[in-house]
Amino acid sequence: MPEGTSLSILRRLPPTEVTNRWTGARHGLPKAYGRTDLVVLGLGVMIGAGIFSVAGRQAATMAGPGVILSFMIAGITSLLVAFCFAELSSAMPTSGSAYTFTYVIFGEVWAWLVGWALVMELLLATAVVARAWSLYAAQMLADLGVRLPDLLARITGQAEGFDLFALFILVVLTAVVALGARVGLRTLWIIVVAKLLAVGAVIVVGATHFDQRNLSAIPVPAVPAGTADDTLNSPLLGLMFGQTGAFGWFGIFAASAVIAFAYIGFDIVATAAEEAEDAPRSIPKGIIRSLVITTVIYIVVALVMVGMTPYDRINPKAPLANAFRQADEGFMAHIINIGAVLGLTTVVLVLLVGLTRVMFAMARDGLFPRPLARINRSYHSPTRVTLLIGGVAILLAEFVPVLTLEPLVVIGTLFVFIAVAAGVIRMRRTMPDLPRGFRVPLSPGVPIASILACLWLLVNLQVITWLYFAAWMAFGVLVYLLYGRRNSVLAGARPAADPLGAESRGTESRGTESRGRHRR
Repeated sequence: MPEGTSLSILRRLPPTEVTNRWTGARHGLPKAYGRTDLVVLGLGVMIGAGIFSVAGRQAATMAGPGVILSFMIAGITSLLVAFCFAELSSAMPTSGSAYTFTYVIFGEVWAWLVGWALVMELLLATAVVARAWSLYAAQMLADLGVRLPDLLARITGQAEGFDLFALFILVVLTAVVALGARVGLRTLWIIVVAKLLAVGAVIVVGATHFDQRNLSAIPVPAVPAGTADDTLNSPLLGLMFGQTGAFGWFGIFAASAVIAFAYIGFDIVATAAEEAEDAPRSIPKGIIRSLVITTVIYIVVALVMVGMTPYDRINPKAPLANAFRQADEGFMAHIINIGAVLGLTTVVLVLLVGLTRVMFAMARDGLFPRPLARINRSYHSPTRVTLLIGGVAILLAEFVPVLTLEPLVVIGTLFVFIAVAAGVIRMRRTMPDLPRGFRVPLSPGVPIASILACLWLLVNLQVITWLYFAAWMAFGVLVYLLYGRRNSVLAGARPAADPLGAESRGTESRGTESRGRHRR
């Protein structure tokens, strides 16, 4: 499509181009994931340390026993969006996920904005989780009686500043992802099974101390001390209605917006589409099944947490561990620490995989430098972009107070979710004959409900989060105007000038041959 750069807002990626990438006509990725692998991929990123902390923290500070409703609200919202992701990924099985869906349905400018939001979401989440991994790893060693030398103790398990553990986990997992999907998949399976065993132990032991009277204690809505006049740190919805604070329905909805962070990750399953067997059918099933399993596990853990300890006696810093200590089950603190470390390990791993695939797709389209889309001959993996992402994540984790920026991950995710839900509605009208392996039930009702639910969660985020997000998106528009719209493959670039060169084409050929042998 040789349109000039001035018409970039009208340029759309043809659906056939997406299909050709998947079938190997362009430099694609080798097959690695079966149906069960995709479920494990989803569980790997959605079940992290948050399963041991987020329920107790939100119950103690924001929602009380109503935190169970908060989990349900966030889970239902995610499920509605998951249906939308399932349909689009079944029609366009590509590494770009929401970015490519938007490119085909709405056009290049909107695709860039969605891709830019995805980059922020996944990159920041990687740095946040790596820093959290360090905190849990240091706590695990301390609880096990392992004393580090003073020199190491000062640079491990720190919320801010240089941290050796955060550096270690990012370096190791970046190397695992760079070595290819199969190496990462084997690692993922082992760790996911281990952390599910830890979660199961928490549920079984915690259930023996369950007291249903703790669920009936309804807290009175209150304004937390020191926040009554804090406009920037107040939920946008509270300012709109003149009410802020914790507990009551406002507290439940505010907690659901934070809890949405726990469910982030089912969309990453869609980034594995080019590497999945029978992607039009297996990707939708992987997305929905992993999300349903995760939602059930989170709600059960939340029930156990609130049932073990009255909400006003929960320690927000280590809710489950302290609850078990109060119940004379101190050994469970070690299980929780081990489970948290394992859980966060898989979260970082899958986030790196997802972000690598998104940026690989954007580079393949020319919106990022195209050499980043080169497939390594030895590992059949986009090694260059993987190493770049790992390096940037390390810089963020080490030199930026990322733990304070966690809500930015949520707002970026919800923005992408809205784009995907809107894409289902538009694609039904503009491309009704495009083959699909899955169709959203009750459309357009479900996509509309998805958009409304995401908007509801968005207005429960803090004003300061909205300001940071607006600044990031404004910077993204500048990057697109200066680079992306001129270098896009749809801007008229000739194949002869393809900087991917023979190396990539050779890799592509071998990948296609490999897939052919696998199918035979």
